[in-house]
Amino acid sequence: MKKQLSAQQAVDMIPDGAVIMCGGFLGCGTAHRLMDALAASQKKDLTIICNDAGLLEGPNGEAYYGVAKLIHNHQVSRLVTTHIGLNPEATEQMNAGTMRIDLLPQGSLAEMIRAGGAGLGGTLTKTGVGTLVEDAKDYVVGRQNIDGVDYLLMRPLSADFALICGQQVDEEGNVWYAGTARNFNQVMATAADIVIAEAEQLVSVGEIRPEDVQTYGILVDYIVNGGQDDE
Repeated sequence: MKKQLSAQQAVDMIPDGAVIMCGGFLGCGTAHRLMDALAASQKKDLTIICNDAGLLEGPNGEAYYGVAKLIHNHQVSRLVTTHIGLNPEATEQMNAGTMRIDLLPQGSLAEMIRAGGAGLGGTLTKTGVGTLVEDAKDYVVGRQNIDGVDYLLMRPLSADFALICGQQVDEEGNVWYAGTARNFNQVMATAADIVIAEAEQLVSVGEIRPEDVQTYGILVDYIVNGGQDDE
């Protein structure tokens, strides 16, 4: 069985300055208990790789939904993401120079993470050729011409930690995601040194049908039971 941690114990493992991949799409599929614990911890100088900057208000009136909690607390020094338009605080911090924001095309970000998880040297895409994306030297190796077509060679992305969330996680760390909550969680689970899976429901081995397992337990290092209060 995988080691089970409280959200607080999981966050205690994360040092200042860590590079963290956070699953979710505007908070859908985000590990919210882990986000709450990380926000309360005041860990700082974090690099966050995620789809977006979260929301100032969640669907049930929650303040600072998803990674917006970390941004609001000024815990993020660098955000690697695809859009920030629904969190004005992210824009304000970027303009003030207190948080660096690196914007990448959404599909490119997903493929760069996949490349990091698969051990590839990069990924080729036509997206961004001739645009500002091409100037992002931290992420773009250069332009490649293949059979007369120009592509950008994007660097792979990896992280120290991935914080993912599944609807069901069994005691061996196998994960099933409900619908579109899979989003970035599945690929991020392949591309980090330590993967912490938050479970909406923690179930016994065998309760998730083998064909429904979307992240295999071999990729998951620790489990946080999101449906249970910390002791």
